[in-house]
Amino acid sequence: MKVYTTDKIRNVVLLGASGSGKTSLAEAMAFISEKIKKLGNVEKGDTISDFTKEEQKRKISIQTSLIPIEWKDMKINILDTPGFSDFVGEVEEAVAVSDAAIIVVDGKVGIENGTKKAFEICDKYKLPRFVYVSNMDNDNASFRKVVSDLTELYGKKIAPINLSIRSNEKFIGYANIISRQGFEYKDNKAVECEIPDYTKEYLENFRKILMESVAETSEEMMDRYFAGEEFSEHEIRSALKNNVCDNQIILTSMGSNTLCQGVYTLLDDILKYFPSPNQKQLNGINRNTNEIVNINYDFSKQKSLYIFKTMNDPFIGKYSFAKICSGVIKTDENLYNVDKDTDEKLGKIYIMDGNKSNEVPEAHAGDICAFAKLQQTKTFDTLSEKKLPLIYPKTEISKPYTYKAYKALKKDDIDKLAQSIQKICEEDLTVKSINDIANHQMLLYGIGNIQLDVIYNKLLEEFKVAVELYEPKVAFRETIRKNSDVEYKHKKQTGGHGQYGHVKIKMSPLGDYDKTYEFKSEVVGGTVPKNYFPAVEKGLDESCLAGPLAGYPVCGINVVLYDGSYHEVDSSEMAFKIATIEAFKDGFMKASPCLLEPIVDVKVYVEDKYTGDIMGDFSKRRGRVLGMNNIGNNKTEIEAEVPMKEIYDYKTTLNSMTQGTGDFSFEFVRYEEAPEEICKIEIEKAKQNKNSEN
Repeated sequence: MKVYTTDKIRNVVLLGASGSGKTSLAEAMAFISEKIKKLGNVEKGDTISDFTKEEQKRKISIQTSLIPIEWKDMKINILDTPGFSDFVGEVEEAVAVSDAAIIVVDGKVGIENGTKKAFEICDKYKLPRFVYVSNMDNDNASFRKVVSDLTELYGKKIAPINLSIRSNEKFIGYANIISRQGFEYKDNKAVECEIPDYTKEYLENFRKILMESVAETSEEMMDRYFAGEEFSEHEIRSALKNNVCDNQIILTSMGSNTLCQGVYTLLDDILKYFPSPNQKQLNGINRNTNEIVNINYDFSKQKSLYIFKTMNDPFIGKYSFAKICSGVIKTDENLYNVDKDTDEKLGKIYIMDGNKSNEVPEAHAGDICAFAKLQQTKTFDTLSEKKLPLIYPKTEISKPYTYKAYKALKKDDIDKLAQSIQKICEEDLTVKSINDIANHQMLLYGIGNIQLDVIYNKLLEEFKVAVELYEPKVAFRETIRKNSDVEYKHKKQTGGHGQYGHVKIKMSPLGDYDKTYEFKSEVVGGTVPKNYFPAVEKGLDESCLAGPLAGYPVCGINVVLYDGSYHEVDSSEMAFKIATIEAFKDGFMKASPCLLEPIVDVKVYVEDKYTGDIMGDFSKRRGRVLGMNNIGNNKTEIEAEVPMKEIYDYKTTLNSMTQGTGDFSFEFVRYEEAPEEICKIEIEKAKQNKNSEN
């Protein structure tokens, strides 16, 4: 592939619901542009985009693929993203470096939750967009129905530029609203034809919407419009380009991916209406001065780039995907990693094409390329020239709230598993691995269960590590509700020096669960020498790691050492430590022990019609609803406090209650005393686990 200058580049992300036709559209674009000679098929697993075994097996996109298309002496970088919400991180990475979007809607299915999510993320990043209605060759597909539903949701900014022409319920061509011309598909070519009468009425209605948008671009155009003047095709297209780039209008067209109909026109429209990178605003921050620097993808400015994605492939290795923010990057450049404060040699420059890499000598500002095996650089790092150390805003990535515990099935695989998980987390920033030290378990966080299932299979098939994913232990704590006064004398005589340690302690509730314990000595008369006080504290430290009730960490305890005794020969730190541990167990169990459970603050974001279901479900989960807030777009935020035990796998329930439209987040707020029935269950579990270990 040849090198393209900034003005000849278009960066376009494909968005939409899973199964709407994004991958098959990218495939059709590649075929129409003669990039490939044979059209791949998602069902057969031979498309450019879905190249991993897991994608081919599941017949869905799991990661974003870059497909560069050469079209009429210009380059279109197509970023084909997943539709499942579990892989939203891939979408967010791609959108952050795109200059425009095509939202794909299945003409048969119509508007889906994924469609609405696509509009939301485009609004967030202020991305110009088209809507492309796919699968028009399906007898049940309705372009006009999709346009009507979109207009109801998003208003008059939805503006078709083509209308479908059907004959005997079959999709045979389209009518161009701007030129008022009809085209019929014959032998994979669009041949001019008469526009049927039943289409003309819709054409004129939609053309009126377009003309109003054109007229609003200036007072002169508005005057001409009201005077009844006709705008030239050039004037119309010029005005539409401005309106598309300003997000004032969303052009809508249609086609068939499998028959490659409507794709030629779509490629042309991308060049006509979408902006090149240098028409987009980009600001960086000079790390030395904290001043804002206008970069705007200017090839004449100093070199800089932003790493937006990492791909670890077991066969082709690690690639860091970058968008060139300024300057012209050449092979073997030495740049400065501003985030890591280190130099980085880039080596060869690659243009990724699915899972294939093609070497190029240079890449201009605005282009998307990749670098192999960067040593220090990670996703979201900025590289620039050292004399102008720039930092670009980091992409906002969704936080994961679905979690499971995991472990290697073979002890020999523990280190290998840790390395494999590290690579997966480096590749997908919505995946987190947390070491839950208190409960002796490793937790794997993701957006949803499908994502965690994909990771499970990836570990097994690509990294050759067998793992178990299971429901994790909840981070309960143990404490006391009453006071106790106990003593323990550790006395052991073996020939020679023996062991002697004697402590008397009082225990009481501290009232502060953020502290493990507070220790105080009230010993008088030297019955326990001061040099043994540290041994007593060590005994308390060890005792609080796993409480006597169910083996959970202890918190909120006040301990007073008030008396005891010692032996001049047999007493030792170890003896006093053992005496303290035994006294603690006795005193803890005599002070009305109980379990504390973690309480989380949950925020759920749902359409208004689901609020009743959500609140009812919270009641079943022992939750307390704190309030509701209207957040616009017919959506409500519901806030509640819920025990952590009851929020496990909540994503699955929420999807079921809201048809996949709901979202949620949570964070820990405090510990509360668990109900008696919950305590009994957990204590019984602890006994069973202890018996099984023995």
